[in-house]
Amino acid sequence: MEYACDWRRQPVPGGAVSGGSVRTGRRRGGVGLKAIRDAGELRAAILEHYEDLSPRLQQIARFVLEDPHSMGVETLAVLSDRTGVPPSAIVRFAKTFGFEGAAPMQRLLKDGLLASQSSSSAYHERAKRFVGALGERPTSDYTVLTEFAGASSLSLDHISEMVSQDSFEQAVEMIGAASVVHVAGFRRAFPVAVYLSYLLQQAGKRTLLVDGVGGLGRQQVGQANTGELVIGVSFSPYAGETVELVEIAAEAGADVLVITDSLVSAVAKRAACVLAIREAEVRGFRTLAVSMCVAQALAIAHTFRTSTAEG
Repeated sequence: MEYACDWRRQPVPGGAVSGGSVRTGRRRGGVGLKAIRDAGELRAAILEHYEDLSPRLQQIARFVLEDPHSMGVETLAVLSDRTGVPPSAIVRFAKTFGFEGAAPMQRLLKDGLLASQSSSSAYHERAKRFVGALGERPTSDYTVLTEFAGASSLSLDHISEMVSQDSFEQAVEMIGAASVVHVAGFRRAFPVAVYLSYLLQQAGKRTLLVDGVGGLGRQQVGQANTGELVIGVSFSPYAGETVELVEIAAEAGADVLVITDSLVSAVAKRAACVLAIREAEVRGFRTLAVSMCVAQALAIAHTFRTSTAEG
């Protein structure tokens, strides 16, 4: 089934404002693009040509998509440290997309963020202050609770920047249109998959949890076909089981919706709709507050949509 919304063209924070054209064209090692005028067009170009990039350039692409604010304002030395690639690779990435170097690409991203007065900047500043305020060790057991509560609150405050109205409504539409919903998620994503499956079942939607018990995950999702929906939930480093099951479902003709942390994650390639979210991290552990919120909202929105249609 085709849907009106294309997640690949959803706006990125600060990406809707023109920052001036950049000279582009076919360069050696480039992707041959038309002039990129703003951060939104750069994002669209990255998504379109992501598979053509080398693994190292894909690493930078993921960073640009997930944190355009930092890419626009940090020095190459800082970006090199955060992305794990040398500064020369960042310059090569910029040239691949038609820029003369890293600086013009950074100006385009920065201009877009400033002109749109995006709250993405506020999020990153608050996140930096929060992480900077953490001591080496928590002062008490209760401190751990307040730290995780604060991190969760920070992420939830900015959820509307991560998930657009169009993509969320498309996801709810896909759930409603499916004759059967299969939900798969493993390891850290497993609680989210279980909760979403439970909520949809409570709402009267025929829903099957793909739990992979006994190594039967392939057989479970292998029953999905045209007219059915597979929801894959997976976060970095992306469970191989979920990636495989999404591929199987797509090949079988089922629609695919994924909840993940990057538009170019391993599970996003075959999806008709991607809800890319960002969880806060505390002492190396990521929370699940936003994931659970999105799962709950999807099920409740589906319930309201269904009750309205029946009424």
